[in-house]
Formats: sequence, C-alpha cells, structure tokens
Amino acid sequence: MRFTSSHLLLCCCLLLGTGWLVPARADVLLTAKAVNVPGARLQQVTARIGEDVMGGMHLQLNAAMADVPAMGWQRLGLVLDGSLQRDERMRWIFDGRLRLTGAPGGALGDAHVNIQLSESANTLQVDIQQGQARADTALPLDQLSHAQISLKNLPAGWLQGLLGTVWKGRPTSGKLDAELALDLRDVGLQSSGQFTLNGIGFDTPTGTLAGRGVNGNGRFSLDTTDTPASIDLDTSLHGGELLLGSLYAKLPEHAVQLGLHANLQGGAFEVPRLRISDADALQLDGALAFDAKGELKTLKFDHLHASFPAAYQRYGKAWLDTLGLHGMNITGQLSGSLDLRADGLHGFAFDTDNLDLADANGSLAIDGLRGGLDWTAQGERPATTLGWRSLQFYRIVNGAAQSQWQSRNGVLGLRQPLEVAVLKGQLRVGELDWRPAAAKGQRLETSLVLTGIDMAAFSHAMGWPAFPGTLGGAIPSLRWVDDRFELQGGLSATVFGGFVDITRLSLQQPFGTSPVLSGDIALSQLDLGAITSVFDFGNITGRMNGSIDDLRLVNWNPVAFKASLLANGGGRISQRAVNNLTTVGGGGVAGGLQGAMLKLFKTFGYSRIGLNCSLQGTVCQMGGLGAAGDGYTIVEGSGLPHLQVIGHQTQVDWPTLVRRLHEAINGTTPEVR
Repeated sequence: MRFTSSHLLLCCCLLLGTGWLVPARADVLLTAKAVNVPGARLQQVTARIGEDVMGGMHLQLNAAMADVPAMGWQRLGLVLDGSLQRDERMRWIFDGRLRLTGAPGGALGDAHVNIQLSESANTLQVDIQQGQARADTALPLDQLSHAQISLKNLPAGWLQGLLGTVWKGRPTSGKLDAELALDLRDVGLQSSGQFTLNGIGFDTPTGTLAGRGVNGNGRFSLDTTDTPASIDLDTSLHGGELLLGSLYAKLPEHAVQLGLHANLQGGAFEVPRLRISDADALQLDGALAFDAKGELKTLKFDHLHASFPAAYQRYGKAWLDTLGLHGMNITGQLSGSLDLRADGLHGFAFDTDNLDLADANGSLAIDGLRGGLDWTAQGERPATTLGWRSLQFYRIVNGAAQSQWQSRNGVLGLRQPLEVAVLKGQLRVGELDWRPAAAKGQRLETSLVLTGIDMAAFSHAMGWPAFPGTLGGAIPSLRWVDDRFELQGGLSATVFGGFVDITRLSLQQPFGTSPVLSGDIALSQLDLGAITSVFDFGNITGRMNGSIDDLRLVNWNPVAFKASLLANGGGRISQRAVNNLTTVGGGGVAGGLQGAMLKLFKTFGYSRIGLNCSLQGTVCQMGGLGAAGDGYTIVEGSGLPHLQVIGHQTQVDWPTLVRRLHEAINGTTPEVR
C-alpha cells in the first residue's frame, strides 16, 4: 500500500490523541519493528509521548536503524527528541533535536529541528540547523515524495552518501548553498536547481579525478531513476584546482564557464558533452570518459583554441611536465583537435599563425612556428605545411625551414625531403615516416645527411673550447623504437687534421629527465699539436689514434666507457705537458737523467704516449703502454734526456680525474689529493 498524507495524518492523530487521553504525567510508549515512509525505512522503532515541564507534550522517537536509499544513507541510528504542540492556527509543531549516528561527514549529528504540519495549507515544513549549516524543506501533504529544499553553508562531506549512489568519488572539503527541487521515485530520485560552491574539494580512489578549493555557481539536474544515472551542469567556476586524468587545471580568479552532461554507472564516469570557456586562455568542446578503475577511456577535443602563455600556466603545465618539457615559455595561439582512446591515439590536428616556445633547460626551442599537422589513424587527410624561423634542439640551433606533411593509413610522412641550415652546414632529412599511434615498437623512421657542419660553432654551442674542422656524415636509417632512437650508419668529423668517426649511436628517453646516449667513437691521426694548442694542456707534437668504446652518458654525463689513446709515431712533448700527464695520471717521473736534470729542458723527445681509462660508475680503471713495476708507463721517451712517465694510480675517482683535467686545461697546476 502506498503511503499518503492520510496515513501520515492518521499516525499523527493516533500519537497526539493518545497523548491527550492519557492521565496527566503518564507516558505512552509505542513500538514497531519497521515503519516505512516515503524515501525512508525505520527499524526497531520506539516512540514515547509524555508531558513536558511546561505542561505540553514531549515526544521522543528512536530508530535503531534508519535507511534513506536515495541519499545513500544506510543503517543510521536516529533520535528525535523535543516538544510537540498545536498552535492557534491548528498546526502541529515539533521543536527539538535530531541526532543521526553513522551519517557521512557527521551530517545531522546534533541538529536543531523544527517541523510544522498544516493540513489546511497542505504543507509539511521541516527546518534543520547544525552549526552554520541550514536545510529548509517544504513538502505538500498530498505528494510527500516531492520537496523544495533550501541549503545554506552545507558541508560538502554531507553529500557523500548521495554521491556514492552514482559515483566512487568523495567530497573532501568546502561548503555549498543550493535552491533545488527533489522528487523521490520508486527507484532513485530526480533533482534540479541552482547552487553556489565555496572551496569545494573532492577526489577518487584512483586519484584520476580530483579538485581542491573550487568556487563557483551554476545550475544542475540529476536523475538516478534510470541506468546510467545522469547529471547536467552549467556552471561558472573561479579559483581552485581540478584534475581530470592527465589534465590539470589551475583556475583563475575570473569566471571560467564549464558545461557538461555526464553519465555514471558502476563507478564509470562518461562525459559525452564537455565545454570549457576561459576567455583569455582556452576554449574547448569535447568529451571524456573513465572506466570504473579510473583509467582514461576517451579524451576527445572536437575543437580547441589555446592562447599562450595563459593556457600553459593554467591548463598545460602538468601535462607537458609528464613529457619532460619543464618550465616552458610559450607565446602565441594554437587551434586543434584530439582523439585519444583506451587503445591509444586515433587522431590529432593543430594549426597556428605564429607560436614561440622554449623549455627551461634549453632542450627545445621553436621560434615563429607557422602552419600545422593533421593526422588520423585510418584513411587519408589533406596535406599540410609546417614551418619555422628557427628550431633549437639540445643547444643546436637550426635555421628557417618549411616542411610538407600528409597522413595516410596511420603514417604521417614528409611529402618531400626537408633541408635545414645548421651550424654553417646543412641537414637533409630524406623520407620520414612517423606512426603516432604506436605505443611501442617502431614509431619513426627517417634518413639523415649532414654536410659541412662547422665544428667551431658546434663546440661553442656545447660549451667546449672552440676548435676548427667540419662534421659530416650519412645516417641511412634513424629509427625511434620503443623509448630510444637508433642510428644506423654513422657520423664523421674532420677535426685536428684527422678524423673522428661515431657509430652505433642510440638515444633513450630523449625528452625525459635523464636521457641516455650510447655509442662508439674512433679517433684517427689527430694532430696532437692542434689539440694541445686548443685545450692549452701543454704542447705535444705527433699524431694520435684511439677509441672510446661502449660510451654511455646519462643526462649527458659519462657513466661508462672504455677509452684507449695512443700516439706511437714519436714527437716532442713540453715540460708542462709532462707535468700535466704526470699529475692527471697520479704518477711520477722515472729515474736516469730525470729529476733535477729535467728542469734544464723545455721539450723532450718521445717514442710513444699511451693512456687508457675504463669508466664504470664513478671509478676509472687506469692503464697505459704497459706495466712498469707497480704502475704503468704513460710516456716512453726517445733520445736524451730520456723521459719516462709512470702512472701509479690504477683506480681514480672520475670526478677527481675531471677536476685534474680542468685544472690542466685552464693553466693551473693539477693537485694530486
């Protein structure tokens, strides 16, 4: 049988009539195993009616368990205690305390409640206040499932039960005001109205959806009567922070318009309509969805327009940080679209009239970016043009260029070779195929040709002492596989009258915080006179060969290599170079005419110079031409005075070795510590 206002009045009359009929000072005790009223079920109910100290009626109602399914409240303890009277307008009025135990957020743990029932006005009015929080509810007696509710300073945590019926998230802070209509149905509820948020915070078990300190106002509608539950929001937000998957927003103090339609079921969260408008930073129309585990299923931007630097500072910083692009300085505007799904990227496009960007550590900088790209995982897209005034990649500045691109069957490729001026030479990019959807395996393949790269300009860009020469070479295949770049072929530099060949190059995590570079370097017939003049080490003549195998740099700092340097054609070496080689190797000068006689000569003849270093971690295993007692020979003299430099430290701390070399190059006497 459906509970109606007549049943409510009958219950009230029975309680009140009994109260009037009983003798003075006698109590009436009523008990029931269960009482069902619209939207609630009370179990193990006890109602006691007696006389209060003022001669009126006193009512105390206890329920061991109270369930309000639409609010997500279950098995709450309930105590209603206060005075009951009838005024001159024939209204029944209850005034007292309401205590709930176990309600989310401590809701109504000790609240003042005033209930007025007027049959003539067909109204039940319930006003509740706890601290600064207030809820006023008006219900028609002939439709108790419908309520008009006014909320003031309501702690957001009190809504945990209601939100829990459709969502796994939880409010963590803040308060709200609202004016709303609520209809309880046989299954679920429907509600709509307007609201104001003050410092609202929320999060989810997976941490993929969160907010903190959010302020705003707007309108909403909520429907939990069907599956999935749905909610519509049109709101104006300001201040605070929002996290939606990998998208983090730091909201400005001025209003940001947010509109959405969301469907919620079993912890999954789908937003098929999402609109954001931040006047001076971002306009966005799209959709997103998370599964019940909080994993992103869909992120789709049908239209996006970003104005920088505001868009980066408020919405893009956290996302770009995950790509290893920190402290970006971006100016200009960009329009685009994005289609990202659970199985990966399905499409993107962007276009800009003029965009400048640079990261804080100098790894990437683009000046005057114009044009765009348009890629899709399936089918074909129109060709696009992308150009720039200058492009800097790891301190290397490239000149202006313009490229032609087209997407076909998931591959974004160059339509024609690209030529770029770099360091007084030229870089030619041949065929280039990029597969943006590839999460692993081969992502990119291209071929490169370098010609006439000025080594003086290159060394200046790298912060090295300037030395002459040119760099060139062909890389018939450069591939991006998993998280590393692999280079087939090699580079050859003509420097110091000889050649430096670089092979087996590989670069891992190029945009990460700790990129890893590996490769082999071969040195052939380098002029030691030219090298020592540039690096101011002391003069050495002759030619040097050598190798640096299994080179490994982490964040551009050496952590492993096997280096072998050999000059076996003879030549002259200055006394300063002898001293530097001796102290760098932690060694000394052998006997014979050396020692005091050595100071009489400025240069010495040598037949061979050899030095080896195998670095592992921070320790370098040193060696030379061969064993010499408890050490190794670094310089083997020729003629008189006969010179022999012996190294005694077979293990040297790498930072110490670097410091000694730095001191030697800068003209100070290295110290052996």
